[in-house]
Amino acid sequence: MIKLYENGVYLKNGTEIVEDTGNVNIPLTKEEAAHNTIAYGILEAHNTVPDMKHLQIKFDTLTSHDITFVGIIQTARASGLEKFPIPYVLTNCHNSLCAVGGTINEDDHMFGLTCAKKYGGVYVPPHQAVIHQYAREMLAGGGKMILGSDSHTRYGALGTMAMGEGGPELVKQLLEKTYDIKMPEVIGIYLDGEPMKGVGPQDVALAIIGATFKNGYVNNKVMEFVGPGVDKLSADFRIGIDVMTTETTCLSSIWKTDAKIKEYYEIHGRSRDYKELNPGAVTYYDGMIYVNLNEIKPMIAMPFHPSNVYTIDEVNANLKDVLHEVEKKALVSLGSAADYSLQDKIVDGKLYVEQGIIAGCAGGGFENICAAADIMEGKNIGNDKFTFSVYPASTPIYMELVKNGVAAELMASGAVVKTAFCGPCFGAGDTPANNAFSIRHSTRNFPNREGSKLQNGQIASVALMDARSIAATAANKGFLTSAAEMDVEYKGLKYYFDKRIYENRVFDSKGAADSSVKIQFGPNIKDWPKMSPLPENLILKVVSEIHDPVTTTDELIPSGETSSYRSNPLGLAEFTLSRKDPDYVERAKEVQSAQKAIEADTCPLDVLEELKPVMAKVHEKYPDAGEGNIGVGSAIFAVKPGDGSAREQAASCQKVLGGWANIANEYATKRYRSNLINWGMLPFLTDENHEELPFKNGDYIFVPDVRKAVQDKVNVIKAYVVHDGLEEVQFRLGNLTDTEREIILKGCLINYYKG
Repeated sequence: MIKLYENGVYLKNGTEIVEDTGNVNIPLTKEEAAHNTIAYGILEAHNTVPDMKHLQIKFDTLTSHDITFVGIIQTARASGLEKFPIPYVLTNCHNSLCAVGGTINEDDHMFGLTCAKKYGGVYVPPHQAVIHQYAREMLAGGGKMILGSDSHTRYGALGTMAMGEGGPELVKQLLEKTYDIKMPEVIGIYLDGEPMKGVGPQDVALAIIGATFKNGYVNNKVMEFVGPGVDKLSADFRIGIDVMTTETTCLSSIWKTDAKIKEYYEIHGRSRDYKELNPGAVTYYDGMIYVNLNEIKPMIAMPFHPSNVYTIDEVNANLKDVLHEVEKKALVSLGSAADYSLQDKIVDGKLYVEQGIIAGCAGGGFENICAAADIMEGKNIGNDKFTFSVYPASTPIYMELVKNGVAAELMASGAVVKTAFCGPCFGAGDTPANNAFSIRHSTRNFPNREGSKLQNGQIASVALMDARSIAATAANKGFLTSAAEMDVEYKGLKYYFDKRIYENRVFDSKGAADSSVKIQFGPNIKDWPKMSPLPENLILKVVSEIHDPVTTTDELIPSGETSSYRSNPLGLAEFTLSRKDPDYVERAKEVQSAQKAIEADTCPLDVLEELKPVMAKVHEKYPDAGEGNIGVGSAIFAVKPGDGSAREQAASCQKVLGGWANIANEYATKRYRSNLINWGMLPFLTDENHEELPFKNGDYIFVPDVRKAVQDKVNVIKAYVVHDGLEEVQFRLGNLTDTEREIILKGCLINYYKG
């Protein structure tokens, strides 16, 4: 079904794979052939310097949603923003329900509208489109690059290289700076064959995620989709695979394009934005994933990760064993915080689920919903526990589903058809009952991401599936069913895009800024607190210690209703690590009191008694460390933090609570490490086995001459765990650009731009 090549490969004429075993007859050098990838050509066109090994990229367009754009614009304003230099689209698809927190969500929306007017942007009102569907319909273009403050910023199927990053990277673009990365490796994804009936894009995506996530095969690399199988897929099908590439932890994605993608642009009235893209006659890839589409079966990603994949047939055939395995894995993340069991989901030997949802940037596409309606035709979901919700990804899609009768067919079956909204994906819509099992065509199924609260003893399970098998399960009254089992005639209805919907509702400045517009603030929209530069010496207290194999950004700062507070840095920070380590905030604040004393020119030892013996030990070896040259802050340890969302708040919340560092064995994604750096935090790496660390939660670590080490580009940082004496440890900083070092020295990106 899926093969991962051990070596790099040459692709000849788009169809012949030649593995680089060291003895191949190729007319080009490896470097020359590597320049023939689609990705290389796009990156070269957007690189602002001659050096193609160290890229400095400027993007064509920026896009954010209402969880992220307030913080981004506030940071940019504090750094000297006067006008959006490139198109910046502000969508409102996350906090669009305005359901919690009083006026604060609509206050954020009005902030966005007035900023779009003042600085020359585009404002998409709530319920019009989820961020990525609007970008596909109105922003993508062949050979373009788009940067978004959402991790699922992926438009490769349309010929656009798109990347999801934390907000500070968008701030850099707004201030006409660059996105600086090493030239990424490019992995070919060779699609062959054609999907069988009942298989949808989520099935293909989950199969690829299952084959690549754990081994990191595409981590921080570009996935380039080629091969004859691409031609057999519709534009919607390709888009559905593409959006899920984020869950492999790749950096970006790009696909070859053809007449079907040209037709997509024509349907949306943007023929000029189509560009045919193909790899060269001989192209070198740093790795290759061969995918036989013929062999892909309907898949399911069981709780609590998109990579925990099985075929639906496997689950149904080995139900007790699979559920038991899921329960064992869950203990790693949940511990004893919730009484978690799935055995009661077995009813008459079958898996019964309480909820089905098709939604958002992954599931809410036209073809997915039409296929679901074909399966539901003449059937109903019953009147028991099972519920079924469908969220079209944009109002134009919704309008066409109304016109062609698909919406009516679904509603007649018992489904609820709702407006464009990302809520089910991040925990702000359709939260199931405690211990319920939900199947979703959405992007993620991390613990509690669906809205339950572990700190309150609540837990629900989410499994990811394709819309077709979700509909098959709905037609079977909630019993897990593969769409391949259904005898269905898929009508393949044609899509018609009605541009009037956006023309009538979307504010588009056409790039014209109006400095006379007054920004509308709400009482929850707060400025960033003052942040100090990196001191000469640093005292760190470890205030949280996480030994899970991977720590998601959802666990660092929860999604769901907390997102309503993301325009208030200190308010949101109160929720930091609340699901994983509820005592973290109090511990961090206690340490921060010492740093605040330093900044107020008072003695930190007077406010934090436990520092006295620590400093006494430090002075035995470093007698000059102290007043005027030392800082005090907190740090967390996690084995592999940062999987999942691009949300910068996973780092900024630690920073505003006095965090100075993360310590990790590795970072799950580039974007999380970048967020740490942009908020002035040290991205320490340790080679120590996480089960045998020389420090533990509550320990103090003294880092002498840390400022000089960063300035001098030292990679290995000497530090000391303060026990009865000073026990030496070493941390690595990893590769840092000169700009990243300067940001850390200044204390954060805002300080860096202030000079």
